[in-house]
Amino acid sequence: MTSPHRDRAGRPLVAVTGLGIVTSLGEGKEDNWAALTAGHSGVKRLSRFPVAGLKTTIAATVDFIKAEPFCAPALSQEMAMRAGVEAVGQAGIGAPGDFPGPLFIAVPPVEMEWPHRRALAEAGANGEDVTYATLLAGARTGKFREWYELFLFGTVAENVARRFGTKGSPISLSTACSSGATSIQLGVEAIRRGEAQAALCMGTDGSVHPESLIRFSLLSALSTQNDPPEGASKPFSKNRDGFVMGEGAAAVVLEDYDHALARGARILGFVLGCGEKGDNFHRTRSSPDGAPAIAAIEGAIHDAGLSPDDIDYVNAHGTSTPENDKMEALGLASVLGERMKSVPISSNKSMVGHTLTAAGAVEAVASLMTIATGRIPPTINYNVPDPAIELDVVPNVARDANVRYVLSNSFGFGGQNTCLVFSGEPG
Repeated sequence: MTSPHRDRAGRPLVAVTGLGIVTSLGEGKEDNWAALTAGHSGVKRLSRFPVAGLKTTIAATVDFIKAEPFCAPALSQEMAMRAGVEAVGQAGIGAPGDFPGPLFIAVPPVEMEWPHRRALAEAGANGEDVTYATLLAGARTGKFREWYELFLFGTVAENVARRFGTKGSPISLSTACSSGATSIQLGVEAIRRGEAQAALCMGTDGSVHPESLIRFSLLSALSTQNDPPEGASKPFSKNRDGFVMGEGAAAVVLEDYDHALARGARILGFVLGCGEKGDNFHRTRSSPDGAPAIAAIEGAIHDAGLSPDDIDYVNAHGTSTPENDKMEALGLASVLGERMKSVPISSNKSMVGHTLTAAGAVEAVASLMTIATGRIPPTINYNVPDPAIELDVVPNVARDANVRYVLSNSFGFGGQNTCLVFSGEPG
């Protein structure tokens, strides 16, 4: 009998056996990887709804899936289903509809949108009783039943769990722009604690609609460089002016390494380390000294049993906002030291936009594909380097490299910082 495989802290090793992805670049790993490494952009002028009067009129939308203009939950659910089908199918785990572990899924904040609010107001104006008590009482049987289910925070998770037959109560989470990475962290922790032998971890977000554009614009977070659309997202460039909203979903099947080996699964990689640090500095801004981000980066590397010198590539959060990119560079400089100038770094968001709650999961898939292929996707639109950011940004064209360990950063509004370390080998 062979000894169980354990990491340096004595915990079960966490292997990756399935990957799935949907972004504005296409559906599936093959199409997405070809586009990412070719430096293609999924950012385009918005056609889903009128944009007259909006400062930002572009986004990286998933237009090949039919979506209601004001129905983020429905699109988020459909993308999650498609990414899950690809990931679970590749893993070949369990019988169809009988996944042998829990679901951890990052979903966008859900609230009733403009057309539905207007309909409620009109109902009230017509003399209908639309108080909270009556709406609640009739939610499951009355005329508003569809809306009740559509805008219930846990609905996407429940439907995805039912589709794949995951075990236990599905966990919905929303930790801003680090949500997708947090879903993977929760899966890793469940396997390490021995609570599960497998976990389905996802991030999904279909939130491009007028209200979200207006809200982010009011925060001065979005790029207004609308022409040409594909040139707007320019992480780490001196002329960056904000992020571009994107839509997408990604799924990762995690397993206890011994469980995966016992069933003859193909191992795609390993999640060696997770680091998380909260920051209560501000509701949207990051701490100016970068301390929480630094702690998350250091925590992930330490959790992996590695040193900063082991990191071969950084899949950056890289949103293209002036403040975030500066803060991320500060954090990497603090942890990597002079190596910050020679460790390649790139941002997938330059091509797929900022997929918000899905971003950490989308970038996890890209990180593992980088390890598998030895090819680093570029940061496109990197034509005017910021002299204050001394990073080895992979500019405009993919780079071939021997990549063993990848650090993937996810930093969210409100101080949600989650970093992951991936490898192709168990240690």
